[in-house]
Amino acid sequence: MNKLLLGRYLNGDSFIHNLDPRGKLLLCFYYVIIIFLCNNWQTYTLLFGFTLVCLALSKIKLDFFWRGIRPILGLILFTVLLQVFFTSGGHVYFKYGPLMLTHFGLVNGCYVFVRFVLIIVFSTLLTLTTAPLEIADAIESLLKPLKRFHVPVYEISLMLSIALRFVPTLMDETEKIMNAQRSRGVDFSQGSLMQRIKAVIPLLIPLFVSSFNRAEDLATAMEARGYRGGEGRSKYRVHMWAKKDTLSVVVFALLTVALLFLRN
Repeated sequence: MNKLLLGRYLNGDSFIHNLDPRGKLLLCFYYVIIIFLCNNWQTYTLLFGFTLVCLALSKIKLDFFWRGIRPILGLILFTVLLQVFFTSGGHVYFKYGPLMLTHFGLVNGCYVFVRFVLIIVFSTLLTLTTAPLEIADAIESLLKPLKRFHVPVYEISLMLSIALRFVPTLMDETEKIMNAQRSRGVDFSQGSLMQRIKAVIPLLIPLFVSSFNRAEDLATAMEARGYRGGEGRSKYRVHMWAKKDTLSVVVFALLTVALLFLRN
């Protein structure tokens, strides 16, 4: 089944699972930054190999990632086509009006495709190996200095963790509603553009109703358990920075040096 993996957590005991969530969150953002250092096939090959090593350390099967990336391949390919046909430079293979297929366009299209795939895979790896509560604790810990400026750090981290947690739930709910509508004769893949838009309306209304009901149930459950915010609350899990976390930072530093060395 083609389900988006973003927001889902797989329990495990791998090297990636056991890393400090604060370090994983920062390194994930840093990975998105350093990927823009790649500007030739050597740097992309190095980063692609590094990502495969991280996937192997997580002990998660590659086909599981592929099933998760497949639903958004259409958006990636659309972006790639824009790069391919609207980038000029180099040898011209084809030209028709504003559309132009050039050597630079093909190269940039390939680079954009790899960049998108790597970012999605690495961000998905973060959510697959880090529980939503750990992500919330990491965000709260990293934003803690902002408390001096009266920023509601705990509320922000709670809001982000709840949103991330319910992404897969909403995806599953959408799939159930679509199957129910198909059983009643609704076709989401045929007809004109206006007909397809009209076919989506019976999908959106029950999805909104279900989302509001779920939010109300969550608020009631939090109130019933005496939730009063983050002030004065103790934590069941206390995260400690270990040697393996320092090792991961050193590896990313060495990766950055290698990418700078291999750049054109």
